[in-house]
Amino acid sequence: MSDIEELQRRITAAIDQVAFGLDKLGAASAGPDEETLRLLEDERTANAQLQERVRSLRTKSETELAALRAQVDEGQARMAQLDIELQRVRRANAQLNDACSALREANAEGVGEPHLINKAMLAELEALRAARAADVAEASVILSSLQPLVDAASDNKTPQEDA
Repeated sequence: MSDIEELQRRITAAIDQVAFGLDKLGAASAGPDEETLRLLEDERTANAQLQERVRSLRTKSETELAALRAQVDEGQARMAQLDIELQRVRRANAQLNDACSALREANAEGVGEPHLINKAMLAELEALRAARAADVAEASVILSSLQPLVDAASDNKTPQEDA
């Protein structure tokens, strides 16, 4: 029986040592130390700053993208207008060619018909108007393409260059 008592005493002593070790371990790890807390707070601050920067960059990017899309839409509208004006020039030139051919034929036959002369002059005037409208549309496209470059150049100009 003394062996049993000896074993029981040894088991109790071992359990007491384990409990003592657990108490020490629990007390030591009860809370993070101040250095760890400070580092954690620094990381949280840095993370918040980075998140704000990302939000700012995303907003700026979306604004720039909207502006670029507006420029593309405007350029497409100007190109469509230019295409319409060029088609008008082609139609007017075709009418002019037809009127001139009819006038040449009438002159070749020795018949001077005033209505053919008037028709040719009207076709020529329409061709000139269409060519002028096409030139204006083309100039508008060119100016709209150059405007961002002019703006960028004037933004980069230093006050010393103005003098």
